[in-house]
Amino acid sequence: MIVGVPREIKTEEHRVGMTPAGVRELCGHGHEVLVQENAGAGVGLTDSAYRQAGARIVADRDEIFSRAKLIVKVKEPQLEEAALLGSDQTLFTYLHLAAFPALTDALLESGVCAIAYETVTDPEGRLPLLAPMSEVAGRMSIQAAAHFLEKPHGGSGVLLAGVPGVAPGRVLILGGGVVGKNAAQIAVGLGAEVTILDRTAVRMRELEAFFGNRVRTLYSSREEIEQQLATADVVVGAVLIAGTSAPRLVTRDMLSLLRPGSVIVDVAIDQGGCFETSRPTTHSDPVFEVDNIIHYCVANMPGAVPRTSTFALTSATLPFIQALADRGCEARLREDVHLRHGLNVYKGQVTHNGVAEALGKTGIAAETALGMTRDTR
Repeated sequence: MIVGVPREIKTEEHRVGMTPAGVRELCGHGHEVLVQENAGAGVGLTDSAYRQAGARIVADRDEIFSRAKLIVKVKEPQLEEAALLGSDQTLFTYLHLAAFPALTDALLESGVCAIAYETVTDPEGRLPLLAPMSEVAGRMSIQAAAHFLEKPHGGSGVLLAGVPGVAPGRVLILGGGVVGKNAAQIAVGLGAEVTILDRTAVRMRELEAFFGNRVRTLYSSREEIEQQLATADVVVGAVLIAGTSAPRLVTRDMLSLLRPGSVIVDVAIDQGGCFETSRPTTHSDPVFEVDNIIHYCVANMPGAVPRTSTFALTSATLPFIQALADRGCEARLREDVHLRHGLNVYKGQVTHNGVAEALGKTGIAAETALGMTRDTR
């Protein structure tokens, strides 16, 4: 199979969809890999390294999109890229379509088979291709919050670690999943006082077993959120419902409960955000204020540390890429129920319930779209 790795063109995105090590594995299985010129430059991976691994370096992006049957990326295609896709191709990348109706329409029109990293599952129901970037984003959320809490950056002037005789800052984390746990690890490490709100008793027990008495876990309700906002210096939005829009947990009216200069970090912004006042921002212009509350809503947070992020992501995606190339995309989708959970769009139809519901579209089951019976495994 011809596998294509284009250079990412989303604003301030420096990650790359495959490393030379991945190229070498695919070439060893008899596949041809086309890598766009300078695709890995942002993470220090040279065209020479890709050539040595067996890739053919292509200057023209359009050649990759016209020849490759499997397109491997990091971020969702921009509309100009979606226009290059066809019904004989498979796109494998992060999509987050619930937040991008125009992109969804473009992918439907193209007829492409679009598999989203963020909805692929494993036998335990986890999201193995989302987890690496969730770990990065969770850890980065506290770094960003600590920075923007500083007075010169518009914050309230609170040091999260505190000092002897002065209480540490208070961090409220909405959601105890991978993002929330990793955010809590960094916040605890800094010495902050950390509270995690979640709705799953099993998850809260796991967090307490992991952190001991270094964090407090509470059941998430509107009343509890309001009470905790009143004492928080930092609020991290870490809620995820796979494939669909993030729930709006904090309204604009609720911002008045926070001290002026407090910081909100909305890690759920890729799925629309869990704060009513959130809107996507970029690394070069990462924050804005609403009612004296700083909002950090960068939509590709791991892109700020692209080398770490690229190696973490590609270690997780390579087995799936290799299986898709070895077996053929449609055959592999029929064989693997967990990969089928990643199928969001197929030949002009939405094939993920969460995406369909979020965008008000009619969806069909992935099994139906692939011509399978629903009980096939």
